[in-house]
Amino acid sequence: MSKETMAKSVELMFRSPSDSITMEFQGGEPSLVPDLIEYGIKLAEERNKEVGKEIHYVLCTNSIHLTDRMLDICKKYGVVISTSLDGPAFLHNSNRGKKDSYEKVVAGIEKGRQAVGYGKVSALMTTSVEGLNYPIEIVDEYVKLGFHAMFLRALNPYGLATHNDNWSDYTDRFIEFYKKAFEHILELNKRGTYFVEEFAAIVLRKMLTPYCTGFVDLQSPAGVINSVLIYNYDGGVYCSDESRMLAEFNDYTFRLGSVNDKYEDLVFGKKAKEIANVWANEALAGCSDCALKQYCGADPVRNYSTQGDMYGNRATSLLCRKDKAIIEYLISLIIERHDEVMPIFRSWVS
Repeated sequence: MSKETMAKSVELMFRSPSDSITMEFQGGEPSLVPDLIEYGIKLAEERNKEVGKEIHYVLCTNSIHLTDRMLDICKKYGVVISTSLDGPAFLHNSNRGKKDSYEKVVAGIEKGRQAVGYGKVSALMTTSVEGLNYPIEIVDEYVKLGFHAMFLRALNPYGLATHNDNWSDYTDRFIEFYKKAFEHILELNKRGTYFVEEFAAIVLRKMLTPYCTGFVDLQSPAGVINSVLIYNYDGGVYCSDESRMLAEFNDYTFRLGSVNDKYEDLVFGKKAKEIANVWANEALAGCSDCALKQYCGADPVRNYSTQGDMYGNRATSLLCRKDKAIIEYLISLIIERHDEVMPIFRSWVS
């Protein structure tokens, strides 16, 4: 990304009507360009003197290239570090195709913790096909490394993951994987180890409190455009990170425009209106009469990627199958094991 594109992206970011905004640096590997990141943050800090928004900064990194220079920037501006860890060494290295990836990531996590604080370094796992066989081991790895939360995340059908040729089987296996991992997490909590499963916490917050979560994937109207805009290195503006991934494969369906456009033309333009027609699950067949819709969300980008159109078909949607299964599972726990699970769930959402 050029400095000019960065400057225009920051200016567009401040056009958001929200009093609280998050500036997240993604890649590629953003830690390789610390000067550009600091330039963007300085622009945001200077601009914010005029408007007084609450700003959060996030660095999405593989944590392998966390130089002292990069960590100094993170420490100075309170940048939260988000990295990727798929589980134990044998699994993470297999997923990443490198024999020492795990060791480098863990070293980066510890280096980051020393620089910015223990609670400002988080990790996100992705459940590969191989990973489906190790629900307990993956959870225990996060506990061993001192994390107090994890997001049990399924593969998304974007980028290289599209080569997976049996998504239906993967979805069914992931549901079973999730339940086994979740039961282990419940057991850890009952034994006195506070540990949160983040996806469940998001759903439970919707169920048990009057508060929203800000989680883009479970919003209606959808989180795309409403909660997130992506400013690509080439100046293109997209409605979500997933739609930017599609663009890397020459599919520009969700490109809203460029950083040279006016904010109003991006968020109220022709493409935005097209997406808006299908971004509320209250108005989608198969969602509108679903008892779980208030805990779920609309995802036009996922529908397009997996089913060929933004509207989608809930009867054949594997995302719908997965999310419904997990939400129904959580409801069953509350009903059938209320006294056992509710103290744990309340601690997660409080």
